Amino acid sequence: MNYFSSDFKLGILGGGQLGKMLLAETQKLDIQTLVLDPSNEAPSRFSCTLFQQGSLMDYDTVYEFGKKASLLTIEIENVNLDALDQLEKEGLPVFPSPKTLRLIQNKGTQKDFYVQHNIPTAPHQRFESLSHLKTSLDKNLLAFPFVWKCARFGYDGNGVKIVRTAADLSNLPEVECIAEEMVPFKNELAVIVVRNVSGEIKTYPVVEMEFHPEANQVEYVICPARISTEIAEKAQKVALQTAEAFQHVGLLAVEMFQTKDDAILVNEVAPRPHNSGHYSIEASYTSQFENHLRSILNLPLGNTDSKVAGIMVNLVGAEGFSGQVIYENIEKIMAIDGVTPHIYGKRETRPFRKMGHVTIVNQNMAEARQIAEEVKNTIRVIS
Repeated sequence: MNYFSSDFKLGILGGGQLGKMLLAETQKLDIQTLVLDPSNEAPSRFSCTLFQQGSLMDYDTVYEFGKKASLLTIEIENVNLDALDQLEKEGLPVFPSPKTLRLIQNKGTQKDFYVQHNIPTAPHQRFESLSHLKTSLDKNLLAFPFVWKCARFGYDGNGVKIVRTAADLSNLPEVECIAEEMVPFKNELAVIVVRNVSGEIKTYPVVEMEFHPEANQVEYVICPARISTEIAEKAQKVALQTAEAFQHVGLLAVEMFQTKDDAILVNEVAPRPHNSGHYSIEASYTSQFENHLRSILNLPLGNTDSKVAGIMVNLVGAEGFSGQVIYENIEKIMAIDGVTPHIYGKRETRPFRKMGHVTIVNQNMAEARQIAEEVKNTIRVIS
């Protein structure tokens, strides 16, 4: 099939920042794009050939949107899967497949999948509701402390809570959830695996994530991770095992813990471009977004190696500010060598909302980390 400068139309469900960055790659290759998103202020709205506002969870909206596309992909997992099933039945290529999305959309099903496929992961229990979980505590079938996760619709910084006492359960929603054993770990790592339709598969280098202590959001993504070669190889092996088990087409971001005794445990996966791969736009030979495109179009995969050390700093709304966004001191960070800001196009800021990211590239990792700290302390997302 001829994808370039042709009538081929790539449909993307979701028009957030991931869609916006994916569209930069489609523009390089002159591929027509259709985007569906619930917000008329979606970051992707200006970069696509055709933008449609509508619900990603509504069967008819997703089905009718899919009928206009030659191939369908996603930039967010929470989409109507029944509509995707039907489109796939009618012959539309959908990547990742609705089957994979079903396994991943629900954290309980996702965790069960790891256990069934001997993929190392922290022990967990599933509960149909918070009341069900509390009953298990009363019967001593579950013990403090544990990590509570809502089974559906959670995301970075939302739907996850460390529960040490009964009081920690007081404000949690009455939803399907899992309780995961707390694992003492020394590093949070991630590996992005890319696999095309023909089964060609590659991994990006292992990255390390540094988290904000309160917001449970990633502050820095560091590539390569500051770990031994042995641990890096182990992490890549587990990531490949995970992608093969899902028979996934596209990008699969595998988030992992390196435990105190150097075991590698899978925390969760995302079947799409991911925050942990943003550094690749500047630091890699082929960005995660370009490789996502290559994989779903069944083109040869690009080189996943890094050209230089890369660190990504998330730009999130400062506490105490809501309203029209202002990026304070952005010109100061742009004066530093190797610093590239990415602004997502969200006009309204609020505390901890992801508004953009900054990549720092440098031949020297220690220097890159120092500059990342300077960037973090200089730029402020205010209103």
